[in-house]
Amino acid sequence: MKVLLVEDALPLATVYGHQLSRAGLESVHVETGADALARLRKGGISVVLLDLQLPDMGGMDVLASIREEQLPVTVVVVTSSGSIKTAVDAMQAGAYDFIVKPVAEERLVTTTRNALERETLTEVVEEVRKPASGKVQHGFIGSSLPMTAVYKMIESVARSNAAVFITGESGTGKEVCAEAIHRSSQRTKKPFVPLNCAAIPKDLIESEIFGHIKGAFTGATSDRDGAAARADGGTLFLDEICELELGLQAKLLRFLQSGTIQKVGSDTLKKVDVRIVCATNRNPLEEVEAGRFREDLFYRLHVLPIGLPPLRSRGTDVLELAKHFLMQFAGEEGKSFEGFSVEAEEILLSHSWPGNVREMQNTIRNLVVLNEGPYVEADMLATLHGRAPVPKTQAAPHPLQAPLSVNTDAGRTVESNGSWPAITLTLGQPFEMLERQIIEATIDACGGSLPKTARALQVSPSTLYRKKEIWAEQDEPSGEDIQIAAEGA
Repeated sequence: MKVLLVEDALPLATVYGHQLSRAGLESVHVETGADALARLRKGGISVVLLDLQLPDMGGMDVLASIREEQLPVTVVVVTSSGSIKTAVDAMQAGAYDFIVKPVAEERLVTTTRNALERETLTEVVEEVRKPASGKVQHGFIGSSLPMTAVYKMIESVARSNAAVFITGESGTGKEVCAEAIHRSSQRTKKPFVPLNCAAIPKDLIESEIFGHIKGAFTGATSDRDGAAARADGGTLFLDEICELELGLQAKLLRFLQSGTIQKVGSDTLKKVDVRIVCATNRNPLEEVEAGRFREDLFYRLHVLPIGLPPLRSRGTDVLELAKHFLMQFAGEEGKSFEGFSVEAEEILLSHSWPGNVREMQNTIRNLVVLNEGPYVEADMLATLHGRAPVPKTQAAPHPLQAPLSVNTDAGRTVESNGSWPAITLTLGQPFEMLERQIIEATIDACGGSLPKTARALQVSPSTLYRKKEIWAEQDEPSGEDIQIAAEGA
């Protein structure tokens, strides 16, 4: 894998090239943005070290072209402007990392190697649109596109020993993700040691990570190994990493650089082989900007990032999770629940789930304990935040019998006669096109309600949600379409 140096200052480019060569990394050099794009289009480049100040165009313009053309490279920006705003702007434009001139050799080599490690995720991008092989993956439940991407990333990063940085809201399953990475790696037979940095008193966290010797502090009655020693050969998971104090962050950085630990109260160093996986529910770059998280530690840890989507972004995974927890808790409580009513499914899908999967677990356990089956009805979900109990009423008329008021759509013949409207279909089209027209017409007639549409068509609501996801994906313009449209504008 080659590194492309985009630098108009020949002396600097020569120095960078020699430093990379000494580290065993092959590089090629160009001086302009146009030459950089031309070289990238030929292929064979994995990482770009991109200067922002070029003689023919700005580095941000080069970034924009790389992103628009979807060129398969990882970009590290090299800039003389060291502001966090510059870093954020570059990362939003598609850069993976940035370094500030003058660049120390160790920083240049480390950052470049991190970027090359990240390129092991290239096949994730290529496979992310493929359907998941099953509904349960790596301890997670769900087959939505966002989760399919997570499954592919877990499988890819598991092959590496580089640090993994997991981000996501509370309750999205960050520890499940970390343990999945460990189980899928070559370290699976060694320990997986989780440590929640927010749950341990600040004066004990150093001892919890590195251990202590007898008499090191009041209450230290014997020698004790820390999490890093217990995870030797395996994986150390540091949850809520941004909760660490700055002083301990410096010691953690030294541990990552040297691979050695020093127990509290001891002068002896011990070598350990540990892979670090960390997680936070905060924005780590904002923590760096605010001075609460060391920038150098961030770059050591943020090698292979994984972002877990919130439950509200996972579509019909909500129903899959709800059914899973319903069957699990019904079995534990000896209840006879079998599923959810259409109205209950609609409530589940419309809720924003601020507590994510953890909130889902608590909600389903609550209704199972307090109610009897066989089906979960809408009034049983009154515990959802901000939702009043739903009174039981007489069953609504079946959609096929309910009078409808429908607007006229182009290409459809609509008859507002108190029954279903008529639509005109053109034969000779693929079945998928006819099916889509029928489903979309029925959705319109049902006022946009997918559960009502599912009842009318006698299919599962999850089937309709999944079809809409596929159609939305198919309707998105490709990079080539966008380029053609731009050229024609």
